[in-house]
Amino acid sequence: MFANNKSRSIAAILALSGAVTISGLHKFYLGQPLWGVLYVLLSWTPIPKVACVIEAVWYLAQDEETFDRNFNSGKSAKTILSSKASGVGVLAEALRELDALRQDGLISEYEFEQKRRQLLDSEQ
Repeated sequence: MFANNKSRSIAAILALSGAVTISGLHKFYLGQPLWGVLYVLLSWTPIPKVACVIEAVWYLAQDEETFDRNFNSGKSAKTILSSKASGVGVLAEALRELDALRQDGLISEYEFEQKRRQLLDSEQ
């Protein structure tokens, strides 16, 4: 569901592991492959290991909203869920209005079913 949504915790764990093992894995995870390659190329020096520790602390010091703004195009899981919920609310209201028209005799059963299917298909 949130395949593109990056986790702050995972990024910090990968950055910390870079201080001990291969540096730069967190950069690949966060969608920064050029930085990841640079970390790997400089892995024979202590520079990327120190940078990994600093970045791990930086990721953990950020709140979720700041991390999402920096690495998830500003979209947090909470934002995605609330937008989906509002879309469902709009669909439900449209279906209620359509049903009211049918019950008032303003549209036929056939017209109601056609419009209901259009609404449901457009939502998918």
